Parts: sequence; C-alpha cells; structure tokens
Amino acid sequence: MRAILPFINGIVFTIALLAAAGYVAVRQGLIPAGADVKASGLERWAAHTSLDATIDREKKSLSNPLQPTDANLADGVHSYASNCAVCHGATDAQPSNLAKGLYIRAPLLAKDGVEDDDESETFWKIEHGIRFSGMPAFEKTLSTDDAWKIAMFLKRMDSLPQAVQAHWKAVRSSQTH
Repeated sequence: MRAILPFINGIVFTIALLAAAGYVAVRQGLIPAGADVKASGLERWAAHTSLDATIDREKKSLSNPLQPTDANLADGVHSYASNCAVCHGATDAQPSNLAKGLYIRAPLLAKDGVEDDDESETFWKIEHGIRFSGMPAFEKTLSTDDAWKIAMFLKRMDSLPQAVQAHWKAVRSSQTH
C-alpha cells in the first residue's frame, strides 16, 4: 500500500499542475478568443462530441406532431426566410453580409443541406441553439409548431411540392443583406 501512495500523489500533483497551467493560460489571455482565429482541434472535437451526444440523447423523445402538408411546408419556408436565411442563406446559397462575418461559419443550407438529418435533430437545434457557434435558441421566440415547420421544410427542401417550391425560390439572400 505504501508503494502506491507516491504514485497516486504523482497523479494528483500532475492533474493539479495541468489545471493550474490551464487556469493561468485562460487568465493571461493565452487562449485565443477572437472570432477571427480558427478554433483548435481539441476545441472543435470537444464541441462536436458534446453536441452530438446531447442531441442523440435528447432527440429520442421528440416527434413532429405536424403533417407535411403544402400549407405547413409553406409556413416553414416563410419562417425560415424570416428567422434563418440571414445566416443560412436562401435558394442561391450565397451568404449575407452578416453570415460572411460569422466566426463559426453557418452552413448555407441550400448547398450544405440537412435533408439527411432527422427532423427531431433539426428541431432540437432550432429550439436549443448551439453553444459557442452563433446559432441562437429559438425556443422563446418561435412557437413549437413554427420550429417543427422549419425542420419539416429543411428535411424536404430538395423535394418540395411544386406549390411550395415556388415559395422557396422566391426567398433570396439579397433580402438578408
């Protein structure tokens, strides 16, 4: 037992030293905080791993209560145009001036689509936002139905009924400049 005590003390000392070094680095501003500096690999890994695990756990209880009718999809297009296009672009897949300045680039959904994501995952992102990314939580500003309609539209944006496609094609990034 006595032989293991120095080993445990060494581990505790090493952990304390690393924690202290990390604290000093943060307090001295040695870790970049500007929006014009690329995130480190460790930072990106931690953020993506945590986000994926959280969404996987929490989306299991989510199910869209709405049907993908033309009216619901058109409402989703209009809510997207009003709330999302400024960062995520429109049918032309061009970023707005605001989107060009975002530190963590917002995906241009007409180009980088989310059609392969579950509606529940997209709904979760709309409702809760994504920490440290610029993606706001819309839970307090959009109704639950509106968030589901946006998720429904995004899931089907590459296969919209013709009537809804006309609404989508009318949305322009220039409206977001």
